[in-house]
Amino acid sequence: MNEAAILLTERQGDILAQVQARGHRSIETLSKHFNVSAQTIRRDVNLLCELGKLRRVHGGVEPLRGGNLVYTSRRVLNLNAKLLIARRFGALISSGQSLAVSIGTTPEITVRELSDLSDITLLTNNLHTATSVCDREGWSVSVPSGQVRPGDHDILGPEAESFFDRYQVDFGLFGVAGVAEDGTLLDFTESEVASRLAIKRNARRSVLLLDQSKFGRPAHVRGGHIADVDTVICDAPPPAPILDALTAKGRDVLIAEATQ
Repeated sequence: MNEAAILLTERQGDILAQVQARGHRSIETLSKHFNVSAQTIRRDVNLLCELGKLRRVHGGVEPLRGGNLVYTSRRVLNLNAKLLIARRFGALISSGQSLAVSIGTTPEITVRELSDLSDITLLTNNLHTATSVCDREGWSVSVPSGQVRPGDHDILGPEAESFFDRYQVDFGLFGVAGVAEDGTLLDFTESEVASRLAIKRNARRSVLLLDQSKFGRPAHVRGGHIADVDTVICDAPPPAPILDALTAKGRDVLIAEATQ
């Protein structure tokens, strides 16, 4: 099946997000959650499995094993939440400022939504981000040298870390693969962590962008603590222990909510 020709519905994207965030989900549970028939859910699940995004098991569906979903699949996860997060960040930044932006779909979407700004200096190792805005008038877009990671279209490793270390920017913008119960930030590879930390240490204000599905999501490489970040933008309040840790450190927690 040609994945490029398939546009997921909002419900299918939400099913994908739920399974990725929570693990195994039964057909019955999904049917009740979305208030549709089990047959409808089976059709959605079968499509997602045919596209290689999920794996069918007896009575339900579970995430693929062995790491993260491909980039194009992650773009559709919690898309509405990512757009809300992007617009909330847009209220913080002004024309004429600089930002360093990490890998990941939420940072990419956030930068794309800054279409009203001019004279922006953007440093990024995410080629999806760079190519989506490099033609904007008045924007200066720079990327590091190095090998491009297939599928993700980003650059990791010493070259990327050295690149970010050569600058100081107004905002450092990044996401994570997951947040552990104790607030530890998690990613899938050491190079992803190193790149994110390079952005953080060279930004006057570090900003973590994450939707609520990242809380409790498993990934195996530790990389700092959520309370070390200046500002957290999420589409829902963090779990109480994490919110308490952020509050104790005086961090900004911004909830991106839909306007009525």
